[in-house]
Amino acid sequence: MAALVLVAGLFLQQAMIWQPAAVTTAVGFAIGMGAIPTLKSYRYTAWIIVAVVLGMVYPAAFTRWGSFDLRNKWVILVVVQLVMFGMGIQMSLKDFSGLATTGKGVAIGLLCHFSVMPLMGLLLTKLFHFEPEIAAGVILIGSCSSGLASNVMVYLARANLVLSVVVTAMATLAAPFLTPLLMKLLAGTLIEVKFINMMMEIIKIVIVPIGAALLHDYLRTASPKAWKTVTIILMVCILWLAALPLGGWHWLETHISSVPLLQSVEITGFLAGAFIAGVLYHLLAQRFTKLDSLMPYLSMFGIVYFTTVTTAAGHDNLLKVGGLLFLASVLHNAAGYFFGYWLSRLFRLDKNSARTIAFEVGLQNGGMASGLAGSMGKLGTVGLPAAVFSPWMNISGSILANYWRKRKV
Repeated sequence: MAALVLVAGLFLQQAMIWQPAAVTTAVGFAIGMGAIPTLKSYRYTAWIIVAVVLGMVYPAAFTRWGSFDLRNKWVILVVVQLVMFGMGIQMSLKDFSGLATTGKGVAIGLLCHFSVMPLMGLLLTKLFHFEPEIAAGVILIGSCSSGLASNVMVYLARANLVLSVVVTAMATLAAPFLTPLLMKLLAGTLIEVKFINMMMEIIKIVIVPIGAALLHDYLRTASPKAWKTVTIILMVCILWLAALPLGGWHWLETHISSVPLLQSVEITGFLAGAFIAGVLYHLLAQRFTKLDSLMPYLSMFGIVYFTTVTTAAGHDNLLKVGGLLFLASVLHNAAGYFFGYWLSRLFRLDKNSARTIAFEVGLQNGGMASGLAGSMGKLGTVGLPAAVFSPWMNISGSILANYWRKRKV
């Protein structure tokens, strides 16, 4: 019914009719997918599409609420950190133990991911002649690490899950150095790229929240002696964070002239906060046993939030280049799958591992790209490709995963 009203509203060119009908149709579609078994795996993507529709139809409602700017870089930082923490809960310290048995595959995965995708992004910016900041955003999402969505797709495809988890973990650890380096080399003429600043932002966005999540995992099996050490570190972190607003930060700014050193001190504060958050979350998870299972929904909410805000902020740009950006996302994503698979086969990886690398190369961390764009204050331009690429990556990844699942090696 809502779809019919939408068509009628568009035909009559009545915004008061088609705008609410468009939102109702998108929400109804997202909810209805849950009733169809074959479409259940696409529900998450459907809610991302709802976010895009909301941002496009009512842009003013999702950029500001009164005097509060929804695009504020600190708000975006906190939301992206919550997303990464929710994703990190699905990781474990044991994931890194697979490095010994998957070394060759990990090396191939990292090499392909941090070469194919940024270079493909650069090629697409030359092909479509995007504005400088949007072009930089295309290169940015290509230069980000793989996200945990790749692990889900590998699991659905019944490929090499151990290899997938290790590649994702190692790509995440490599991102603070490689992403700023690639941006400096490939997008340095498009926007100003400050290597150290971007590296620090990635540590805040990715390493800090995932570190807190891994601390929670460690505490699950920690011995009484380890808990004593953790308690001491916790007290030090609390004292450190308490001292900063009570004149400590002012004293540091006065006595430290080196900007990189001051940034390192700032990161120390974030790491202290992550340690406190990890311990407090663990204590909460012990009391509320279903908390871990609820965290992915928090991540989903966070992704919907910054997708909506990014779409609203880039509304005008999307109307101009939205179609080209979508085409770029399809080509970029397809190149990742193609080169990830066939380069892996060229290096003599088995077919299951090659399928895994295809997902690891083809799927990027859109949350990280959005967070970095938000920290630059360019959510509506540099962050726009992430808002377009992310939904398509989830759709194509689900389709490919289900295709390979039916065709076992």
